[in-house]
Amino acid sequence: MVCLPKSGLNDFVRKTESKDENKQMKDKKLLFDRKSHVLYSKPCKKEILAKIALHYPEAERETVWEKVQRQYAVFLSDWRTDLGGKKNFHNGVGGTYDCIAIMSYYVVCKAVTSFREIEEMEENLILPTFRKLKFVDCNKPFWRKLMYKAFVRAKSGCDKWHDYEMSVAPYENDKPIYYEFTACPAAEFAIKHGLTDIMPALCNVDFASMELLHARLIRTNTCVNGCRCDYTICGDQDPYVKEHPEYRDEAGFRRNKQQFTQRR
Repeated sequence: MVCLPKSGLNDFVRKTESKDENKQMKDKKLLFDRKSHVLYSKPCKKEILAKIALHYPEAERETVWEKVQRQYAVFLSDWRTDLGGKKNFHNGVGGTYDCIAIMSYYVVCKAVTSFREIEEMEENLILPTFRKLKFVDCNKPFWRKLMYKAFVRAKSGCDKWHDYEMSVAPYENDKPIYYEFTACPAAEFAIKHGLTDIMPALCNVDFASMELLHARLIRTNTCVNGCRCDYTICGDQDPYVKEHPEYRDEAGFRRNKQQFTQRR
């Protein structure tokens, strides 16, 4: 592993982004259907470039990055074209296409990367937004109800695009929030390309994001290894948390034990 100080990483990212077009393939030259698909986000690109800088000597970095770019285009060449492009909120930072970009990095750099590194990349994309919401406390009914309304709005977006098939249970006072996905494009993509081994690193961020809101996610299943991805969400002081202790399964998924009847 080639270790660089943070200043060195930033310098590599800056130089890579500003290289002359003749020296490095530009994102705009990647060949894929841009009416149906979107390019990975800028934050995702920076994450990948930073990781490449950690693992490869300077002379190899541009070549490795280009391999990741080309792998991304190859992945999209036979991928479904009904996910809404730029109009779909799921295709933003940390969303479906950033997951595909991270999987492209994983394929190209599998010899040097790790499960924890992939997990960290997704956290770096998703968690900054949740850190801005540190004032939210899901132990309080006001915030829990507001969160429920946010999930209902998200379902309307899912219903529009039929990408993530989502159901939300009716809200009940003093009960955890429950919703589930019975379809997930990222999981579908990973299954299609034999990349299910890295999906836990992308899914586990759901737990970390809830923890930043004084909440806990209770999950027993995902679309990768089952027919649904379940989300039971409660405040971090709720006794429900202790009733369903968390563990990591053999694949690396953060999950919870079903000691009591799971809300459906």
